[in-house]
Amino acid sequence: MTTTVLPQWFTSSYSNNGGNCVEVAVNLAAARGVVPVRDSKNVSGPALNVPVGSFAAFVAGVKAGEFGSV
Repeated sequence: MTTTVLPQWFTSSYSNNGGNCVEVAVNLAAARGVVPVRDSKNVSGPALNVPVGSFAAFVAGVKAGEFGSV
């Protein structure tokens, strides 16, 4: 039997800036090796599938302050 794994979207609790947010579905990291990312204002729009390693490197860079402050 094949089971379809659907994205479980969530927005960061830090995203309280008036709706300019992205959503991610980390539940697909193990099953598909990607972390889908989409615009929270356009949930029926396209999603960008980011490879797990690239997403992890991005998150580590954000935590390390490599992108400056907003």
